Amino acid sequence: MHVVDTTVFFSPTSGGVKRYLTAKHAWYAKRLPLSHTLLVPGEREQFVPGGISTLRGIKVPGTFNYRLPLDPQRWSAMLAALEPDLIEVGDAFHPAWCAAQVAQRRGIPLVAFFHSNLPQLVAQRCGTTLGRGFARYVRWLYARYDAVLAPSRYMRDYLQGLGVARVACQPLGVDVETFNPAQRTLNVRRELGLPERTRLLVYAGRFSGEKNLPVLCEAFARLGAPYHLLLIGGGESKAYAPNVTAMPYRRDSGELARWIASCDALVHAGTRETFGLVIVEALACGRPVVATRAGAIPELVDERVGLLAEPDSAASFADTIAALYDRDLAALGSAARERALRLSWTQAFQTQLATYASLGVRGRESRPAQRPIPEFR
Repeated sequence: MHVVDTTVFFSPTSGGVKRYLTAKHAWYAKRLPLSHTLLVPGEREQFVPGGISTLRGIKVPGTFNYRLPLDPQRWSAMLAALEPDLIEVGDAFHPAWCAAQVAQRRGIPLVAFFHSNLPQLVAQRCGTTLGRGFARYVRWLYARYDAVLAPSRYMRDYLQGLGVARVACQPLGVDVETFNPAQRTLNVRRELGLPERTRLLVYAGRFSGEKNLPVLCEAFARLGAPYHLLLIGGGESKAYAPNVTAMPYRRDSGELARWIASCDALVHAGTRETFGLVIVEALACGRPVVATRAGAIPELVDERVGLLAEPDSAASFADTIAALYDRDLAALGSAARERALRLSWTQAFQTQLATYASLGVRGRESRPAQRPIPEFR
């Protein structure tokens, strides 16, 4: 079986979607005769069946190195030349339409993964009228799909509420070997020039509006010493309060795991998380989590592994962070690790394969003879 994943949400510094796709690609590579190809934007065009194929795209200003190829016909041609048995699409833009055309011509299943709640993001940034229009577009688009994967029960219920049919809950996973309590090896306080008594918490992810970093920064301004916030991610550089330190995005997962595991806890103020991959990564590192009681986060975090604060409230976050240190952090960390072990990538992809099988995916033996591969620029 040859599965092709395609999306515009893939860049050198992108977050959860890229980690999902690269983990999936690595998992398939160890399980012949399964075959997996990514078709994503890049600096140049390259055709690599069974690997990472790219289409040359222009950089989109104001994003995290995302690129947008402007030739849908080329996208469709490359998808067709890969001869997939199933296509999974990770966005609702023109790759979704290119994939629908190819899937229809080949008579193969077409799957969407609803990684980002775009109607809510559009409503937040452009107003409720446009948000409602985009929600209708999502319902109309996904009527063509054989299955729509939602990363949480929260998102499954949201999509069903829009009128989207054939929705399946498909949680993401975590590399429990890389994200591991044994990564707690850095003397982070010394590296940051902080006193040993510092209560050090970490945020990791994009520095984008929906992550609500101002809420976190205000919470730490309220807390003052000895609390300190470490921000790891990407975005505009700016001056922060004395007890907030920012550092660049960590491309290497092992390096990110060492930083997370070596802090006291992870904090996350986002209210629109469709899953919360970095939260699961922190749990796998044996770190408790302080996050928002919103979106899909309560499906991952409760009092056994952390604490939840009220949405958009710096005061609530400050109080909740302080309350965390009244708990047994070691016991919370042990429970966090146990929870993450039930969310490995292997479990996630085995569940996904069962969903694929239910769609009647054709195996490699029934694929048509390989057509000539077109010349790609």
